[in-house]
Amino acid sequence: MPTRGTSEDLPDRLLFFDGVCNLCNGMVQFVIKRDSRKRLHFATLQSAAGVHFISAHGLATADIGTSVYWRNGEALTRSTAALNVARDVGGVWVLAFGLILVPRFIRDAVYDFIARNRYRWFGKRDACMVPTSELRERFLE
Repeated sequence: MPTRGTSEDLPDRLLFFDGVCNLCNGMVQFVIKRDSRKRLHFATLQSAAGVHFISAHGLATADIGTSVYWRNGEALTRSTAALNVARDVGGVWVLAFGLILVPRFIRDAVYDFIARNRYRWFGKRDACMVPTSELRERFLE
């Protein structure tokens, strides 16, 4: 999928993720396998689409952590992004969205702890993942 110019051009559900983070790449693979309706699209934060999106929406890199979820015209970050991805994947994962009832400052503290330690615990790649030809249509460049 080509680079998109404006927010209006973006798919309704687009997950921006840290392309060199093994945990983040694992999460994307997890979502791809379970998103039977193929509603979610993906882009790395390091891609042209990711850099443009972060800049256009005034998001500070420090506030992002590991992902941003563009959902129906709204940029969701941190634990709220993760819980909404679980909801949109469907199946039993919808139940995880119930954690949205936990106060955000608690959810985000847990999210931030994992985000700060993700490279140490899960490792880091030298380069962003390259989607297979059958997945390429779900990825922005």
